[in-house]
Amino acid sequence: MSLTERKLRRIVVKFGGSSLADGAGIMRAAEMVAREAERGTQIAVVVSAMGKTTDQLIETANEACGGKITGRELDDIMAMGERTSARIFSAALKAKGLRSLFIDPSSPEWPIITDKEFNNANPIMPICKSMIREHLQPLLDEGYIVVVPGFIGKTEDDEITTLGRGGSDVTALILAQALSADQVILVTDVEGIMTADPKLVNNTERLESIPIDALVGLADSGTKFLHKKALMYKSPKIDVKVIRNTSGDLRSEGTIIYGALRNSLTVEPHREPSMAVTIVGRAITESPEVVREILQGVRDVGVRLLGVSVNHNSVILYLPMARVKTVLDRLHSIVVENEETIAMAVRRNLAFIRVRGVGLEETPGVISGISEALNSSGINIYGIFTITSSVLVFVDLEDGEKAVELIKKAVEGMKSTP
Repeated sequence: MSLTERKLRRIVVKFGGSSLADGAGIMRAAEMVAREAERGTQIAVVVSAMGKTTDQLIETANEACGGKITGRELDDIMAMGERTSARIFSAALKAKGLRSLFIDPSSPEWPIITDKEFNNANPIMPICKSMIREHLQPLLDEGYIVVVPGFIGKTEDDEITTLGRGGSDVTALILAQALSADQVILVTDVEGIMTADPKLVNNTERLESIPIDALVGLADSGTKFLHKKALMYKSPKIDVKVIRNTSGDLRSEGTIIYGALRNSLTVEPHREPSMAVTIVGRAITESPEVVREILQGVRDVGVRLLGVSVNHNSVILYLPMARVKTVLDRLHSIVVENEETIAMAVRRNLAFIRVRGVGLEETPGVISGISEALNSSGINIYGIFTITSSVLVFVDLEDGEKAVELIKKAVEGMKSTP
């Protein structure tokens, strides 16, 4: 049934381990689900293992086996945490008079089918969606609250797998896609996504919403709200809301994550010629006001900064070749006015190429593959650096088209779209 044809609200709710750390926490979580079910909402629940159960299982298994345990064996052991959580959570819902069923990998209806990459398996999306629509959706339509252990998969040969870091979020987002859910709700121990880590910074504030592109930058820096692997499975049509487990209501305010990502690696040439402006000096990084003045100078003349590289004695600015005379005169005036800066040099007519992809920095061989492909064809790289799941490459403008094709071949097949 399509989203436009049905009247009932349908959501996927994922409870993290901190929300299910003990009986009181599970009861509180079940009450949140019960309150929403009373409003007529169809609910699929994804649960993580209780508290630190997974860590304890891994530690115990490794200690018992002297570290000589296979990935296949470890997955089977780790899965027990989520499988137990699902049973307890479903029982808690039934204790409140609700109709609930838990789905287990031992069941032929189990929907998350993966490859055989034990400890970090990848869901086979066409099969997953088909199984979810065939087996889970009818249960929701019949009024059941379906509880699914997150983080777990099963191969087509019925071997247990786990999905790696962020695996429970992956499960929730796959369910949401297949069920055409109205929203995914992540219940955590924080009130939403904050302007900074409150454990490190005072006076942080909750963000009402954040685009997924911006969240990737936070994920690159280690945010734990949504792992990058999970971000790859978010539908552009389904928002994700992060709320606190003590809020008592699944409709409480939190942070809305909207948008979606292109998950395969893409190679995008910049349309305009670029240039690299190198400013050298003495301990420039010890004079942040000088660096700020340089960046402000670029902004003042209305030129967009494509990239910047800073080390102890120099700053390299990568800029489009628009208003060249104006921007160079402005930067030169900053150089001669400051004791910390000595001189500047300009390399014109560069081609700027951007390689994008979620979790790019965790994809082995991307940088070396690009470098080797260009080097083998005698193309010099005048700048290459990574930022927020992108690799920026600058080559001679005359080599631009050839470089794009070489880079496309080098990264082809390194990542695939879920």
